[in-house]
Amino acid sequence: MLVLLLHAVVLGLPSAWAEEACTRTCPAACACSSTESGCSVRCDRAGLLRVPAEFPCEAASIDLDRNGLRFLGERAFGTLPSLRRLSLRHNNLSFITPGAFKGLPRLAELRLAHNGELRYLHARTFAALSRLRRLDLASCRLFTVPERLLAELPALRELAAFDNLFRRVPGALRGLANLTHAHLERSRIEAVASSSLQGLRRLRSLSLQANRVRAVHAGAFRDCGALEHLLLNDNLLAELPAEAFQGLRRLRTLNLGGNALGLVGRAWFADLAELELLYLDRNSIAFVEEGAFQNLSGLLALHLNGNHLTVLAWAAFQPGFFLGRLFLFRNPWRCDCRLEWLRDWMESSGRVADVPCASPGSVAGLDLSQVAFARTSDGLCVDPEELNFTASSPGPSPEPAATTVSRFSSLLSKLLAPRAPAEEVANTTEGTLNTSLSDSLLSGGVVVLGHSTWFLLGSGLLLIVVFVLRMD
Repeated sequence: MLVLLLHAVVLGLPSAWAEEACTRTCPAACACSSTESGCSVRCDRAGLLRVPAEFPCEAASIDLDRNGLRFLGERAFGTLPSLRRLSLRHNNLSFITPGAFKGLPRLAELRLAHNGELRYLHARTFAALSRLRRLDLASCRLFTVPERLLAELPALRELAAFDNLFRRVPGALRGLANLTHAHLERSRIEAVASSSLQGLRRLRSLSLQANRVRAVHAGAFRDCGALEHLLLNDNLLAELPAEAFQGLRRLRTLNLGGNALGLVGRAWFADLAELELLYLDRNSIAFVEEGAFQNLSGLLALHLNGNHLTVLAWAAFQPGFFLGRLFLFRNPWRCDCRLEWLRDWMESSGRVADVPCASPGSVAGLDLSQVAFARTSDGLCVDPEELNFTASSPGPSPEPAATTVSRFSSLLSKLLAPRAPAEEVANTTEGTLNTSLSDSLLSGGVVVLGHSTWFLLGSGLLLIVVFVLRMD
């Protein structure tokens, strides 16, 4: 028992020593505590205008977010051999002296986001950070990144540089052999050139969404064979070269939504056998080339909603068989025999819904699932429009013998009754509504009669009077 007690005391001594060491030299405006990951120093929202002169030597994490720091001098943080995470977000940094981060040999994560006055970084800013894995430069209003800036970071895995003012993909990315994630969204990038992403052989995720990309050059991603997620949505792409995504055999997500694409090319997705999610929504697509999706046998979802599609041929999927979910709403679909295969698939698979018909007029407003296709004697499909056009309407029934008064009353009713719309024979959900003269008068409606109608009405009344007098 005594041995166990002594063992517990011995094990507890390092923890107590660590807590005392962490708090002994804690800056006055900060809070320091010992955690499982090491000594944590929190100085966020402390109103600091300069970096504290001293930190605990054992510090593993320092948080200086939301202060008023404007300048980082050389060795701004002294020597902190255990520091792995440093956050300086939401300050007013306008200049960082080259060598400001010297003395931090184990730093793995550096956050500089939301320093809108920074705008420029010296090529030697991150010198000596050979173990840095994550760098956050978001919302710094940077116009460019010096070519050699990131070359000092051989271990860099993740780069967040969104919400900046780049007009091209920063050349500093080229050759970063260990980079796996790059976030470059919401900037002003206009093109992805054939040399923009050279050497990024381990890149798995690339976000270029919400930029101004008008062109993706052929072979732009040829070095990115490990890429799994590519986001190009909400740009200005009107066309793509056939080899735009050549070599992306591991790609699982491709987002091209919110562009200006007018068609889907057959060769675009030829190499994307592993693709699971394809977004083509919110474009101007009016045509899908035959075989465009033929290699996408593993696709889980295809988004074609919000385009100008009137027809989608089954040939776009052959010879493969698309088994995923298909999103087709907000398109002006023409529900004729060319979409019969889609209606049958909707019924059998349940993986597509909400396909509203815009034409022909006989089915406009219906969902494709409600459309009935007839067959000829030869088994050929008949379009709904042809059904209504060829359907024979019943001829007039023979008029029974009647007196002059009853005949005149019938004629008068025909003259005064409004013309009813042509009755639709097939695929209609409502019958025609005929309104009589008496209904119009009772409901307060106004009946307008032409000169010829008034003449016939007067003549008819005169004939009735003469007839009654003769009867008497």
